[in-house]
Amino acid sequence: MKLPRRRFLHLAAGVVALPAVTRIARAQSYPSRPVRIVVGFPPGITPDIVTRLTAQSLSERLGQQFIVDNRPGATSNIGTEIVVRALADGYTLLTVTGTNTINTTLYEHLNFDLIRDIAPVAGLIRSPNVLMVNPSVPAKTLAEFIAYAKVNPGKLNYASSGSGGAANVAGELFKAMAGVDLVHVPYRGNYFPDLLSGQVQASFSPIPQSIEFIRAGKLRALAVTGVTRSDALADTPTIAALVPGYEAYVWDGIGAPTNTPADIIDKLNKEINATLADPAMKTRFADLGAEPMLMTPVEFGKFIAAETEKWAKVIKFAGIKPE
Repeated sequence: MKLPRRRFLHLAAGVVALPAVTRIARAQSYPSRPVRIVVGFPPGITPDIVTRLTAQSLSERLGQQFIVDNRPGATSNIGTEIVVRALADGYTLLTVTGTNTINTTLYEHLNFDLIRDIAPVAGLIRSPNVLMVNPSVPAKTLAEFIAYAKVNPGKLNYASSGSGGAANVAGELFKAMAGVDLVHVPYRGNYFPDLLSGQVQASFSPIPQSIEFIRAGKLRALAVTGVTRSDALADTPTIAALVPGYEAYVWDGIGAPTNTPADIIDKLNKEINATLADPAMKTRFADLGAEPMLMTPVEFGKFIAAETEKWAKVIKFAGIKPE
């Protein structure tokens, strides 16, 4: 049977339009059941807190539960692998952090490739750390600290929560760019008791964990690791003001298994960015010493790639090895 040309073209146009109609329908119906967000860290620390705030907002905005699933272990590699192996349907997401970009170089034999296997969805927040010292250190400013370290090479220690962690790589980047010799002391647990007692002299610590000690005068803030001052420590200058080009943030975002439909990723990105723009949410993040990180999926992907490249250079230069 021969179809008239006009009828044939009409049918052909309908076939071409079907994928677009399918994508629109899928995006409109998503999510139709609860969504799981895997966090590779235990409850109560910043990635978990930020994810829970975001999940609550998404649940309200999209009418389905967004459930936080804490899967700590192997510095977040266990949780990441769970998401890599999940169905790419938008119902299993990952809280991506700066630790993921560090792990890409730190661990030689991961069972996944972050950039290949995780699709960027949206940024969440970024926050600088704060370089602070025990009051026994005879340095009131960053310039005095650098000068003191240079005339006392290898005599100042800085604590972190483990080799290859965000505080460690921030410290090693500072050492390289400021030209000082500090000794890294990794801890498996809480290093604050030793920092408060003066057993270790310095740290590059998250602002939320540090600010009360700073306000009480038990620790002295010298500088923050971001490129601009933190609202939480408005009187504290940046390291970059004295060491041009220095920048180190802890940050969180959302990713999904590669091949998750683009329309679902776009919908999540739109809703997450709307959440981040909400004044009440901005206030909650500011209380954590953090600022919203609104990005498109493409921008977040470029950010992840840049962070991966940056920390790879630091890890290789410093010879950092996993514990």
